[in-house]
Amino acid sequence: MRAIIIAAGRGSRLQHHTDERPKCMVRVGERSILDHQLEAYRAHGVDDLHIIRGYLAERLVVPGATYHHNARWPENNILQSLFCAEEAIEGPLLISYSDIVFGPPVVKAALSTEHDITLVIDRQWHRAYQGRHDHPVEQAELARVDQGLVRRVGKHVGPEGALGEFIGLTYLSERGAHQLREAFARVRQRLDLDAIFRNQRTFQKAYLCDLFEELIDQGVSIGAAPIDGGWREIDTVEDLHAVNAGWQSQDTPA
Repeated sequence: MRAIIIAAGRGSRLQHHTDERPKCMVRVGERSILDHQLEAYRAHGVDDLHIIRGYLAERLVVPGATYHHNARWPENNILQSLFCAEEAIEGPLLISYSDIVFGPPVVKAALSTEHDITLVIDRQWHRAYQGRHDHPVEQAELARVDQGLVRRVGKHVGPEGALGEFIGLTYLSERGAHQLREAFARVRQRLDLDAIFRNQRTFQKAYLCDLFEELIDQGVSIGAAPIDGGWREIDTVEDLHAVNAGWQSQDTPA
């Protein structure tokens, strides 16, 4: 099975930790963030790895992986970065942000779905935000869910009525991958990169969640795979210290 890992950005909020390495190569416990992801993937037979590189690309090396280069990583955002690997968006596959650690149970939740597009949603998201100052709740990609379907998702949603936080892990079936590519193509045809797309963001600076909402508005069903913890985002130095301080095993964040 295939996985695409979006790993082009620098991760400037990790300060000196990314001076000489990409964000996903920062160590959590005894291994890098990326190593934790790869082990969780391999536990479920995910071994067709595609990695989108940008910042310090030559230092992000995974034997057997296929690389895609985002030459404009300082200017764009996660949606444009993902589509630097457009030809690899063929389902079934998983797509993940590169700054999250999770264990095999989280991958299992993503794969245990009947939907063509499924987002992993953490219902216990608020626990990670206790004492978290450098990445406040306002920056969480929260999701409203009704009858197992995502109705709204993104940083604009807010805590009220939200089931939980989209962790940055998505499953796409063959049909779901086609729907995602087709939606992106339609937006690309009608908008310049500097035109406003959704939620006051330009198409160039759009998040993946913006495209998910575009699909929802077009009547495409997007499922929710709920989890209760078992993952962490490492976006800031504060996050890195918190995860390492609470580390209890090599596989799963505390």
